[in-house]
Amino acid sequence: MGEGRGAPAVVLLSGGLDSATTLALAQRDGYRVHALTVRYGQRHRIEIECASRLAAALGAEEHRIVDVDLSFVGGSALTEPDIPVPKNRPIREIETGIPATYVPARNTVLLSLALAWAEVLDSTDLFIGVNHVDYSGYPDCRPEFLESFRRLAELATRTGVEGRRITVHAPLLEHSKGEIIRLATELGIDLASTLSCYDPSPAGRPCGACDACLLRAKGFREAGLVDPVL
Repeated sequence: MGEGRGAPAVVLLSGGLDSATTLALAQRDGYRVHALTVRYGQRHRIEIECASRLAAALGAEEHRIVDVDLSFVGGSALTEPDIPVPKNRPIREIETGIPATYVPARNTVLLSLALAWAEVLDSTDLFIGVNHVDYSGYPDCRPEFLESFRRLAELATRTGVEGRRITVHAPLLEHSKGEIIRLATELGIDLASTLSCYDPSPAGRPCGACDACLLRAKGFREAGLVDPVL
């Protein structure tokens, strides 16, 4: 058994490639995984169905779906239908700047929910599938954000005040998308069950042109594999 030694952990599971791989890594390392999916008003809500299938297939001990509607804040192409999802941007452009798909404070909110559940589970381990190599420039995917949240978590919780160290695990932080895809394959994840698209069809067919689709395609090319969802 890995470093988890049967300890409970809360894993944020969106239904995408990165979060599914993160969950599988937590399982591999011996944690008892409690998966948390948040329906936050995203236009690609079909990813919730993907998360449910993945949680079951990957053996999560428990999977909860909670509603925290961030569309009331607005300001993002993922929560406001009047803001178009950027399409067909060059990879160099995707990897610089903060795009219209940034959801204000999303990872702060999601990690806070995971932290609250972790306290009830007597857990000190949170997992999030953020990536700092092939990503869309989101400020809440940076390592300095994760470390700052960890410090806040220890200040804000009984767990931390009682002297227990809280860890925010981001095992994919320094991996390229190609490396993540190869790792997911090694872990036996059904990649056809993952959804990366920001603007899928009602049936869940990826658009093939949004930033997430383009980064996923780049990763499959680097991995030398064929994307099973295409």
